Amino acid sequence: MTAQQDTVTIVEVGPRDGLQAEARALPAADRIRLIELLVDSGLKHIESGSFVSPKWVPQMAESDAVLRGVPANPGVHYPVLVPNLRGLELALAAGAREIAVFTAASETFCQRNTNCTIGESLQRFEPVLALAAEHGVPVRGYVSCVLGCPYQGEVGTGAVIEVATALAAMGCYEVCLADTIGVGTPRRARALISAAAEQLPLDRLAVHFHDTYGQALANVLACLEIGIRTVDSAVAGLGGCPYAPGAAGNLATEDLVYMLDGMGLHTGVDLDRLIEAGTFICERLGRRSQSRVQLARQGRGTRVLT
Repeated sequence: MTAQQDTVTIVEVGPRDGLQAEARALPAADRIRLIELLVDSGLKHIESGSFVSPKWVPQMAESDAVLRGVPANPGVHYPVLVPNLRGLELALAAGAREIAVFTAASETFCQRNTNCTIGESLQRFEPVLALAAEHGVPVRGYVSCVLGCPYQGEVGTGAVIEVATALAAMGCYEVCLADTIGVGTPRRARALISAAAEQLPLDRLAVHFHDTYGQALANVLACLEIGIRTVDSAVAGLGGCPYAPGAAGNLATEDLVYMLDGMGLHTGVDLDRLIEAGTFICERLGRRSQSRVQLARQGRGTRVLT
């Protein structure tokens, strides 16, 4: 393998995608502390908040305070989610240096999630990307429900690719394909990424799997085998989706790192420190970690060797 093929970039989404689906809303100080612990573990890409209306996602209130309070580190990226131009303006005022926008491959999900059609959501992003470009702010694009929708069921590969290529054409440096409800299997995940790679370079694609049916790690492996090298995950398996009934949490970052370490792929992440971050946030939330690695460590009371 080349150095690039030997390295996997993990985008840690726990402080945003993870916490936004948790029942308990945490104060900014706890969210900042979580991010500090994640930085200490070696993670370099950490979604830190969302500038959506607190009326709709109260768990993301005070994202401006979180963004202002994260560790100043030139090597760490703190993207935040923005739904529209107003969200970007608020994010820029709080010091955002990278943002993400989101739409879906399912018309029904897009309507339920953003109260607009897919086409309207893309039109809404045009001024967002234009203003971001003026400020030199990179933009990542998300496509939800790429392997299934909680409302309409099957989602066609053509629809996914159409939305992904539209986001890339607008200027998104990377497009993340998200199995929002976790219904994908390795064969389907591989087929989707292979089809998407015919239109977009693999280094502009990322994957995001929820673990509803226990398939997330297997899906990641299938995508790694065909060249994907950017993967989303959430510490302690936090999350779900507030607009996707029944969706389980994200793939646990601890489990992803354990697998990648065992494959000889480099992430730059210290697993022990990552587990400390997971322990902290689960204590604050009053919930059990969904990470198999963390539970195994707790059960054995010792380090697990790879």
